Amino acid sequence: MKNIISIKNLSKTYASGHQALKVVNLEIKKGEILALLGPNGAGKTTLISIICGLVSPSEGRVEVDGFDIISEYRKTRALIGLVPQELTLPAFETPWNTLNFSRGLFGKKADKALVAQMLTDLSLLDKKDTEIRMLSGGMKRRVLIAKALIHEPSILFLDEPTAGVDVELRKDMWNIIRRLRESGVTIILTTHYIEEAEEIADRVGIISGGELLLVDEKQALMQKLGKKQLIIELRESISEIPASLAIYNLVLEKEGSELVYTYDTQGKRTGITLLMKEIHKAGLELKDLQTAQSSLEDIFVHLVSKK
Repeated sequence: MKNIISIKNLSKTYASGHQALKVVNLEIKKGEILALLGPNGAGKTTLISIICGLVSPSEGRVEVDGFDIISEYRKTRALIGLVPQELTLPAFETPWNTLNFSRGLFGKKADKALVAQMLTDLSLLDKKDTEIRMLSGGMKRRVLIAKALIHEPSILFLDEPTAGVDVELRKDMWNIIRRLRESGVTIILTTHYIEEAEEIADRVGIISGGELLLVDEKQALMQKLGKKQLIIELRESISEIPASLAIYNLVLEKEGSELVYTYDTQGKRTGITLLMKEIHKAGLELKDLQTAQSSLEDIFVHLVSKK
C-alpha cells in the first residue's frame, strides 16, 4: 500500500525550551485509519499541527503525497482536512453557510448538492439553517467534521474527535469514520480513549513524552506485546501456593479459589502442560479453566509506565 504521509527525523522544541517532539519517524499508508494514542501532553497535537502547517518544525521533513509541507504548503494543505479538539465555529453562522464559506476558502466552486449531501451524511440537514450557537456539543462536532471534509481532502486529521461526547454519539462517530475510510479517505486520529483505537484503527501508534514508542498493526501489536492468562479455578480454596509451583509465578486470587498463570503467546512453549501436571502432583483439584487476553489498554499502560 502506498504511503501518503512521510515523516523523517521530525522534532519540535518551543522557545520556552520544552521539547514537544523528539525525532519522530513515521510512514502513514494511503487509505488506513491510524490512531495516535497517548496521555495528555504526549505530543499528539503538536505532531498533527506540524503536518497540517499550523506549527513549524524545529528539525526534520514531512511530505504529504510527495509534496513538502513547507515549500509546497498550498498543495499539501489542500489535501488535508483537520478537525481540531476545540469547537472553533462561528456562533451566529449556520452550518449551511459555514460549509459554503469553507469550501470557497480552498478555491473550490460552489456545490450546493455536495453541501446538502455532506449535511445529510452527518445527520445535520434539518439543522442547516440553525445558528451554530443553538446546536448541541455533538452537533457542533459533526459540523466541524463536515467543514473539514467540504473541500474534498484525501486525508482527514481528527484531534480527540469524541472528547466530551456521550457513548452513543461516540459510536456514531466511529461509523462515520469507517464510512470515510471506505470512500478512500486516509484518517489519522489522536485519542486517549483506548477503546476508540481498539474499535476502529488499522494501526496504532503510541506516543509518550514526545517520543513515538512504536507503531504497528493493531492485531499484531496485541499478539506481540499482549499476554495471555490461564485462570485456574480450584475445587477447594488454598491459603498459599505450594512450593513446587513457585517457578510458574502464579498469583493466588479470589480468596484462594483461583490460580492465575500469565504466559507469552509468542513463546515456543507456554508451560501449561507441565503446570497442569505439577498442579495434579500437588494434590489440587480443578473446578474450571479459562483464558483471558490482555487488551490494548494493558499494552498502553505497560509501555508508558516502562518509558
